[in-house]
Amino acid sequence: MTLAGMVQPGDPARNFSLKDSNDKTFDLYEQAGKRVLLSFHPLAWTEFCAAQMKSLEDKREELAALNCVAVGISVDSVPCKRAWAASLGITKTPLLCDFWPHGSVAMKYGIFRDENGFSERANIIVDEKQRIRFVKIYPVHSVPDIREIMAFLDIEMVL
Repeated sequence: MTLAGMVQPGDPARNFSLKDSNDKTFDLYEQAGKRVLLSFHPLAWTEFCAAQMKSLEDKREELAALNCVAVGISVDSVPCKRAWAASLGITKTPLLCDFWPHGSVAMKYGIFRDENGFSERANIIVDEKQRIRFVKIYPVHSVPDIREIMAFLDIEMVL
């Protein structure tokens, strides 16, 4: 699925800084030299989003072995994300708050759903040189398969 204005593989990554569930700032360009998985989810407190974020936490070490940092991103606020992370037992994966300006990062990446007020469910991989390498939109009521991301990252390591 391709949306008008959505980033594409080969595009330069668009920098952003967002607070995470611990009120720490995450800046994309500060991750240069690492690969970053931007895992967009519509809203906290939904079963599909919970499963998506738990998969990032569960595979955190394997992702790190592939030189990849995974972050979850949604339009929820810092207090909301803090409570949600605690309820899910997510302690190491940054859950970023694209809260204000509302959905600005999702808009930068061309995946904001104006009619709903939240992002598409999407995975976007940024490489070590800050270029988009992978973009995929998933049905809102689904859980992206983290194994697909791991396989892509593994193949990219070889190339």
